[in-house]
Amino acid sequence: MASPSQQMLQSTLLFVLIICTCIFLRVECATLSILTDKEALISLKSGISLKAPTLLSSWDQNSSSPCNWTGVVCNKYSGLPGQRVVGLDLSDFGLEGSISPHIGNLSFLRSLQLGQNQFTGMLPDQISNLFRLRVLNLSSNRLESVLSSSLSQLTELRVLDLSENKNITGRIPEEFSYLTKLEVLKLARNHLYGAIPPAIGNLSSLTNLNLGTNNLSGAIPSELSHLQNLKELDLTINNFSGTIPPSIYNMSSLVSLAVASNDLWGEIPGDIGIKLPNLLVFNFCINKFTGKIPWSLHNLTNIKVIRMAHNRLEGTVPPGLGNLPFLEMYNIGYNDIVSEDGLSFITSLKNSTRLNFLAIDGNHFEGVIPESIGNLSKVLSKLFMGGNSFQGNIPTSISHLSGLTLLNVSFNSLSGEIPTEIGHLKELQMLVLARNRLSGSIPNSLGNLQKLNQIDLSGNSLVGNIPTTFGNFQKLLSMDLSNNKFNGNLTREIFNLPSLSTVFNLSKNFLSGPLPEEVSLLENVVTIDLSDNLFSGNIPSSIRKCKSLQKLLLARNLLSGPIPSALEDVKGLDTLDLSSNQLSGSIPVELQNLQALQSLNLSFNNLEGVVPISGVFANLSKVHLEGNPKLCLQLACVKTSKGRKVAKLVGITSVLVSLALCFILGSLFYLKRSKSKITGTSESVKGQHQMVSYNDLRQATGNFNQENFLGNGSFGSVYKGYLRQGLAVAVKGSIGYIPPEYGMGEKPSTTGDVYSFGVMLLELFTGKRPTHESFTGDLSLIRWVQSAFPANIMQVLDPKMLQLMSGLYYNDKPISLDVQHDCLITILGVGLSCTVEASDARISIRSALHKLKSTRDTLLKPAPVMNTKSNNIC
Repeated sequence: MASPSQQMLQSTLLFVLIICTCIFLRVECATLSILTDKEALISLKSGISLKAPTLLSSWDQNSSSPCNWTGVVCNKYSGLPGQRVVGLDLSDFGLEGSISPHIGNLSFLRSLQLGQNQFTGMLPDQISNLFRLRVLNLSSNRLESVLSSSLSQLTELRVLDLSENKNITGRIPEEFSYLTKLEVLKLARNHLYGAIPPAIGNLSSLTNLNLGTNNLSGAIPSELSHLQNLKELDLTINNFSGTIPPSIYNMSSLVSLAVASNDLWGEIPGDIGIKLPNLLVFNFCINKFTGKIPWSLHNLTNIKVIRMAHNRLEGTVPPGLGNLPFLEMYNIGYNDIVSEDGLSFITSLKNSTRLNFLAIDGNHFEGVIPESIGNLSKVLSKLFMGGNSFQGNIPTSISHLSGLTLLNVSFNSLSGEIPTEIGHLKELQMLVLARNRLSGSIPNSLGNLQKLNQIDLSGNSLVGNIPTTFGNFQKLLSMDLSNNKFNGNLTREIFNLPSLSTVFNLSKNFLSGPLPEEVSLLENVVTIDLSDNLFSGNIPSSIRKCKSLQKLLLARNLLSGPIPSALEDVKGLDTLDLSSNQLSGSIPVELQNLQALQSLNLSFNNLEGVVPISGVFANLSKVHLEGNPKLCLQLACVKTSKGRKVAKLVGITSVLVSLALCFILGSLFYLKRSKSKITGTSESVKGQHQMVSYNDLRQATGNFNQENFLGNGSFGSVYKGYLRQGLAVAVKGSIGYIPPEYGMGEKPSTTGDVYSFGVMLLELFTGKRPTHESFTGDLSLIRWVQSAFPANIMQVLDPKMLQLMSGLYYNDKPISLDVQHDCLITILGVGLSCTVEASDARISIRSALHKLKSTRDTLLKPAPVMNTKSNNIC
C-alpha cells in the first residue's frame, strides 16, 4: 500500500498529464479547424478561373493560415484558441466557374459575398449548413438553380441577395417566412414564377423587398402591409394583376414604392402623399391606372422620382410642381393628360434645380411651348415632348439647356424654322424633330453637335441642300431625313460617317444627281433608303463594300444602266427594291446567290433577258418583276408583233390600275360607315367595252363641233357622235381634260393620256371640275392647285373630304391627320406632275401608279412607332 506521499505524487502527475493532454488536444483541435477552413477555400479556388490571376495570388496552399488571404476575414471566438474564417468577400473579382460544395465546411462563416462575378452551375445545398451566416450575397452571377426552401434553415440571415442571376427559377418558398431576422430580401431579375406567399408579411424586420423583373403573378397580397419597417418595395416588371390593396398605401415607412410594368389597375388615391410622407421614389408606370395624377405627390417636398407614364390617367397636371426642389425625374408620358393654363407647370419646374429627366410626351397638351422652358434645370439631360399638339415655333431659349443629351419634340404641329441656337447644345446625342410642320433649311449650326448619335428630322417641309457640316457627325448611328423637300446633289461629306450603323434614310425628297461612289463609306449601315427621289445615273458598284447592309431601297428614282452584279458581295441583304427606275440589261444571275434575300422588287424598269431560277427567284411570291415586258421566264424572249401587243396591253393595264387606285384612295375619304370606319372593299371591273382612240372620238363628233353639243354633264361637255360602225354614242369631254399640245395639232399620245389622268385626279380630290365657273381668265383647275401646293393644300381640298378626315379609321385604328395630310400632298403632287405643260416633262404612268400605290400603303399601314432609343418607354 502506497504511502500518503506517494499517493500525492501520483495524483499530481495525473493532474499534470490531464492538463497537458487537454492543452495538446485543444491546440490540435484548433489547428485542425483552421486547416479545414483553408482546405475549403482552396477547394473553392480550384473550381474557378480568374481574368486577373494575381487577385488570388495570396491564396497559397502552403500557407499555415488563410487569415491573410485576399477577401478573407478571420476572427477569434471565445472559448476557442486560434482564429476561424468568418467572412469571405470576393465581389466583382471577375471569377468564373462553379461554387464548390466544400464552402459548406466554413462552419463559422457569417458573411459570404460572391456577387458581380460569372459563377455558373447550381447553388450548392451545403450553403444551408452555414447556420451562423448573416449575409449571403450571390447577386449578378449566372447561377442555375431552383430556389430552395433549404435556405430557410439560415435563421440568422439579415441579408439574402440572389438577384440578377436570370436562371434561378421556381416559386418563392413559403418557408422563407422563418427568416424572421431578415432585413433585406432581393430576388430580382430571375425567372421566379407564381404568387408572393402571404407569409412573407411575417418578416417583420424587413426593410428592403425587391422581387422585380421575374414572372411572378397573381394579386399583390395585402399581408405585405404588415411589414411596418419596410422602406423599399420593388415589384416592377412582373405579371401582377388587380388593384393595389388599400393597406399598402398606409405603409408610412415606405421611401420607395415601385410597381411599374404589371397589369395593375384602379385609381391612385389622391392623398397618397399624405399617407406616405417619406416617399422619395414613386414608380407606377406601364400599367392600367386610371383617374388623375394624385395632387398630394406634389406636396412631398423631398421626393426625387415621380413616374406614371403609360397608363390611362386623365385630367390636368395638378399644381405644386414648384414645391419640389429635389425632383430629379418627372415622367407622365403616354396618358390622356390635357393642358390647363397653357403649360404653366413647365414654368413652375424651374425650382427643381436637380431635374435631369422630364417626359410629358404622348398626351394631349397643346399650345405654344413657352420660352420659359429655357429656365429649367441646367442638368436636364432628357426632354421628351413628342406626340402632343404643340404649335408655334421651337423656342430659341431651349438652347439654354446646356446639359441636354436628348431632345424629342416629334409628332406635334410645330412650325417655323429649326432654330440655329440648337447648335449650342454641345452635349446633345439624340435630336428628334420628326413629324412636324417645320420649314426652311437645316441650319449649318447643327454640325456643331459632334456628340450626336441619332438625328431624325423626317416628315417635315424642310428644303434646300443637306448641309455639308453633317460630316461632323462622327459618332452618328442613325440619320432619318425622309419625307421632306430637300433637293440638290449628295456630297461626299454626307457619306463620310464612320459610325453610322443602323439607318440612312433620305427617301421621299427631291434629291437629284448621281449616287456617288462614296456610298461605299456606309459599310456598317443596316438600312439605306433613298427611294422616291430624282437620283439618276448608274447604281455604283462600290455598293459591294457595304457589308452590313440588309435593306437597300432605291425605288422610284431615275436610275439607269445595269443592276450591278457587285450586289452579290452584300451577303446579308434581305430586301432589295429597285422598282420604278430606268434600269436596263439583264438581271444579274449573281443575285440568286444572296441566300438572305427575302424580298426582291425589280418591277417597272427596262430589264430584259432570262429571269434566274435559283435562290430568291425560286419563290415568285418574294419577287416582283412586272412592268418589264422584255423579261422571259426561261423561254425565248418575245420579239414578234404579239410581244409588242403584250407590252401595249401592260401599258393600258397600268393606266387602268392607276385609275382604280385613285378611286380607291378617294373612296377612303368619302366612305362613311358606322363610326366612320373604313372596311376593306374591292370592286371588280364588270364587263368589257369597245376600245376606241381619241382620233375615233374626234372624227365621230366632228372635232367636237358645236353642232353636236348636247349639254353639260358631271364630267364636262357632252357631244353626240357616230362611230365608223354606225354606233351612236354620247361623248363626255371637255377642253379642260385635253392636253394643250393637242390643240397645236400633235397626235394623241400616252403623255396626253397622262395629262387627262392628272386632271381627273385633281378633280377627284378638289371636288371641282376643270369647267367650274370660278375658273376664268388665266385661272384653271391646275393653276389653282399649283398656287396652294404644298403648304396650303387643305384650302383646295373638297370640303366634304375635310369633314371626314377627322373620323377615318382602318382596322379599328384611327388614321393620323398628319399621315392623311402627307398622303394628300403626294396625291395632288402626282396630279400636278401629270399636268405639266411640256409633254416630255410629265411623269410616266408607271411612276404615277407606284406613287399612288405607295401612298395607299402609307395610309393604311399602322401608325409609325418612334424609335425606342429616342422614345420615352418609362
